[in-house]
Amino acid sequence: MASAVSLAASPSPLAPASSPVRTLRHGHAALPSARGPRSPALRAVSGNGRGASAVVRAVQGQDTTIQVPDVTKATWQSLVMESELPVLVEFWASWCGPCKMIDPIVGKLSKEYEGKLKCYKLNTDENPDIASQYGVRSIPTMMMFKNGEKKDAVIGAVPESTLVTCVEKFTER
Repeated sequence: MASAVSLAASPSPLAPASSPVRTLRHGHAALPSARGPRSPALRAVSGNGRGASAVVRAVQGQDTTIQVPDVTKATWQSLVMESELPVLVEFWASWCGPCKMIDPIVGKLSKEYEGKLKCYKLNTDENPDIASQYGVRSIPTMMMFKNGEKKDAVIGAVPESTLVTCVEKFTER
């Protein structure tokens, strides 16, 4: 029967994660399997965490994500409905895991389309009336507004390319 040490060398869900580093037969070290709490970025790279082939570690203290400003019921009219530019609104909630995955993508788009697109996020727990007014039943939902009208919606934690396609339909080149 194979020992636990040899199991650690293969991408197996049976590999024990009790030891932080295990020594393999020829003296090489193996990282523990990717288990436990992980960031959305690591989860996206490593799949389900069973025998991940790559380990990605973010540099602590260096948050490179662009913060997307909030819009509320009080600021909705001026920021979204009266905007000269097209507006992408991310409907989200703090407890929503997929929302945390899509937020950096919306932030990246806000930088890439600066001067051509405005991006905001609306917390559906704090502003349920706006969410229900636009029929938001699932989060994350990203909605495009142009000239004060809802033009398109994308539901779920979708790839960046899907959001780019949506944004390109309503922005000037």
